[in-house]
Amino acid sequence: MNEFPKVIEIGKRKIGYGYPTYIIAEIGANFDHDIEKAKRLIDAAKACGADCAKFQSFIAEKIVSEKGFASMRLKGVHGSWGRPVHEVFREAEFPREWHNEISDYCKKIDIDFSTSPYDFDAVDLCMELDVPYIKIGSGDITWLEMLEYIAKKGKPMILATGDATMSEIDEAIRTIEATGNNQLVLLQCITNYPSKIESANINVLKTYQTAFNILTGYSDHSPGSVVALGSIALGGIVIEKHFTLDKNDDGPDHPHSMDVNEFKRMVDYIRELESAMGSSRKVVVEEEAETVIVQRRCLYSTRFIPKGKVIEKDDLVELRPALGILPKYKKVIIGRIASKDIEADTPLQWTDV
Repeated sequence: MNEFPKVIEIGKRKIGYGYPTYIIAEIGANFDHDIEKAKRLIDAAKACGADCAKFQSFIAEKIVSEKGFASMRLKGVHGSWGRPVHEVFREAEFPREWHNEISDYCKKIDIDFSTSPYDFDAVDLCMELDVPYIKIGSGDITWLEMLEYIAKKGKPMILATGDATMSEIDEAIRTIEATGNNQLVLLQCITNYPSKIESANINVLKTYQTAFNILTGYSDHSPGSVVALGSIALGGIVIEKHFTLDKNDDGPDHPHSMDVNEFKRMVDYIRELESAMGSSRKVVVEEEAETVIVQRRCLYSTRFIPKGKVIEKDDLVELRPALGILPKYKKVIIGRIASKDIEADTPLQWTDV
């Protein structure tokens, strides 16, 4: 097994331990087949502090079987649409002819553009557009031919692992690794829309980190920021959340997406958390310089101690602030002779004994 790097270059920036969390605004189908709305979403994602505006590149006939879905009695989100799945996917397509214009627009306002490819031609288009990374959705984790095809392109890869077993994840990683491409980030994900907080299993990130020694993150479909923040606290370095201008808009993804205010709040929380995470080294920080004295105790004299007197236990008491000998030296001080007069309620110094 090759060693996976702990820092990866994504476009003009580095991601990994010690670097800011890479935040992806998953626009997906939320542009509602309107290229100007797509641009407004990109503008809003940039204003919220997202690092990347991401789309999905699929053609309905290449991703879903009309007959296959018609034969199912769907209970999940696909069954809630009230019409054939292939129709919804067709309406949600990100037109191939728009890709260049949207990619250029992202460059213009200085936000990364990427898109998840769901067929081989879409992968080739990603390469033509020189996306900074390629994200593979959870649904394709067992399509090993596609994983290999993407990996051989040499781009950094972000792999979501929703509804996958450890053996399937291991097989996917080995497939990618066999191509020589080790620029991989593994995302925990619960593939439901929305997913439940209690199903998040953020601790899986620790499992991935231990089992694969790999960079991790979270592709989150749950409400709010809790899962994203918990992931970062456990070492996650990439966060992906669906993004919309209005949760009430028509379209399959709007209801479980974050709106502008929610996304901005999450980004602010993430940056604040990063600041709070700080260093793993335990030190007395500058703002503790005074409290380290005022909240600690030292040995004080309980009464006047004349020069030449043997210091007894009852001559001493432990009080704040710590302006003298620390309490741990009390047994050392007892039995010593006072080298000078010591007034009552005075912190003892080593020069006093």
